[in-house]
Amino acid sequence: MSSRYFALIPAAGGGSRFGGERPKQYALLGGQAMLAHAVRTLSEFTPIAKTFVVLAPEDREYRERVGEHRRVMVLQCGGATRAESVRNGLKLMRGEAHERDWVLVHDAARPCLTPTDLRKLMIEASDDAVGGLLAVPVADTLKRSDRDGRVSETPPREGLWQAQTPQMFRYGLLLEALAKDSALEVTDEAQAIERLGLKPKLVEGSRGNIKVTYAADLALAEAILQATEKR
Repeated sequence: MSSRYFALIPAAGGGSRFGGERPKQYALLGGQAMLAHAVRTLSEFTPIAKTFVVLAPEDREYRERVGEHRRVMVLQCGGATRAESVRNGLKLMRGEAHERDWVLVHDAARPCLTPTDLRKLMIEASDDAVGGLLAVPVADTLKRSDRDGRVSETPPREGLWQAQTPQMFRYGLLLEALAKDSALEVTDEAQAIERLGLKPKLVEGSRGNIKVTYAADLALAEAILQATEKR
């Protein structure tokens, strides 16, 4: 049986750094909830068989603010961390996803993902033994701070990449990587895979695929979306 592609969006967080009256994923962006942009892009991308959205058990906003989409299933099994939400979602995907199927995990707060980047990730990672992730080479000079907020080190940029999403791995491998409770502290799926001693492939994506972390990021995301729509 040939491998299929599934998408999973962990959207159970509250976005504490973002602020606001509602969870970050429901902040308005171009007249729609930010999460709706990610859901639409993934659900309308034909190679993806189904998109799973993992929400907090108490979430009552999704239906109103995102609505119904074809080939999308909502799973209200979100956990305390991103990794726990992903693991819970993967467990509920059993029966639909098989061990060798691919799962693309995407941030709810990356609304500017394009079909071009999705296609590139699939092409470059599908033949890889491990899988891979979208990322961009670090362009800025980085500083490491000490406890007093002063520069303690300037690490070299060579070989440093900024991880993005989606991150694409085999269903069985990703479930194995997140199986132990100690894996629930990882900040992305690639890190969990690395803890198995494997090296995910870096696939260069677009710098426009930004993550909205603070309220001020919304204006930049909206400008990127508007520029994309004009093409």
